Amino acid sequence: MSEQQDTSKLWGGRFTEATDSFVQRFTASVGFDQRMAEEDIAGSLAHAAMLCKVGVLSDSELAEIQQGLAQIRQEIAEGSFSWSIELEDVHMNIEARLTELIGITGKKLHTGRSRNDQVATDIRLHLRNAIDHIASELSRLQLGTIGLAADNSDTVMPGFTHLQTAQPVSFGHHLLAWNEMLERDYGRLMDCRERMNQSPLGAAALAGTTYPIDRQLTATALGFDKATENSLDSVSDRDFAIEFCAFAALLLTHLSRMSEELVLWTSAQFNFIELPDRFCTGSSIMPQKKNPDVPELVRGKVGRVNGHLIALLTLMKSQPLAYNKDNQEDKEPLFDTIDTVLDCLRAFADMVPAIRPNKEAMREAARRGFSTATDLADYLVRGGMPFRDAHEVVGKAVAHGVANGIDLAEMDLATLQGFSKQIQADVFDVLTLEGSIAARDHLGGTAPAQVLAAAERAKQRVNARPAS
Repeated sequence: MSEQQDTSKLWGGRFTEATDSFVQRFTASVGFDQRMAEEDIAGSLAHAAMLCKVGVLSDSELAEIQQGLAQIRQEIAEGSFSWSIELEDVHMNIEARLTELIGITGKKLHTGRSRNDQVATDIRLHLRNAIDHIASELSRLQLGTIGLAADNSDTVMPGFTHLQTAQPVSFGHHLLAWNEMLERDYGRLMDCRERMNQSPLGAAALAGTTYPIDRQLTATALGFDKATENSLDSVSDRDFAIEFCAFAALLLTHLSRMSEELVLWTSAQFNFIELPDRFCTGSSIMPQKKNPDVPELVRGKVGRVNGHLIALLTLMKSQPLAYNKDNQEDKEPLFDTIDTVLDCLRAFADMVPAIRPNKEAMREAARRGFSTATDLADYLVRGGMPFRDAHEVVGKAVAHGVANGIDLAEMDLATLQGFSKQIQADVFDVLTLEGSIAARDHLGGTAPAQVLAAAERAKQRVNARPAS
């Protein structure tokens, strides 16, 4: 091992030699957990107020602690706080500074708690705050998507299966499919928040404490719905972090699917949409290039978020109760997941409402692909022809169209009647792209009126959410 240095630890009474300097660096977490400083101070203030109420601290001691923590909060905000790797983590850095400021009273703050329940509380508070920000950005993205959908309720585009032209839909209908994914993501996020919003403070190291604490008091003060029920589980549970990362993996998967479509649609081969220049970059060698870097990068970031989910699942898979040092490894994947989700949502919430559809290119693409073939088959079935026979008739008509380079709607009535005498002049009502879309006039269908109604319902659902 490397050379040792003499350091004084807040837990050092049991030890006869200093921590090896390499081990000190290896086990320290202050480099990444200092971002929970605000939550740590909030938890300490609630804990101190509770200790005063139950008689463990005096009123004057509480006032000293409150004043000291207020100064520390200001130092951190101003960037003048001195973080020490020797003090390992955010909790001990703040406690040491508090003792330096107010003396022996600072040492009383930790009465009735452990770093185990302290970090479990801090991380829940931090994630809860992050979830509220994420919920706000997700709602903003949904409103932007819904607004663009309403503006394009009758903008014709091809719907695809197997990335082959299938049936005409509207651009608005396609965008509302995106919103349905996001709506489920929001529900999963709120489910995660509800299960997570319980206070572990007071569980202490693993078995609770002998002091007459009031756990519900601190839970209420910190905005938790209630206190956790079992002290062992309280300090070792990281289900909430895993559940959040599972939500994030699904959300990023959805954003990745959307990104793939945006990348395709901006290509010269599709030319369905244009993204504003501010969301794109150019090429260092090809002056004509306008690259959709934002959706490409979002598409790429799903890999790191999926990796973080697997990392946390693997971290927890073989841990015995209760707390283990392994759990220090929960923070970096969780924090990076939070940051990645927020960045991707902000990018999409800014970008999606600014998408400019190329309506003519979309319509031409729908026209080229025989997208109303199913409508012709349905027309024949409504006239009494068995579906399998109708399928064969339309298949022959499509083959004729392919051979002659014309769409079904461009064939004259005589040509169509050559495939079936059942076809009459009213067939053109269903063979046009607009007629095909309008015919699907039911809940969940792509008729413009249905798209507008669905967009209004979706907007009302988002606007009815509580403010984050």
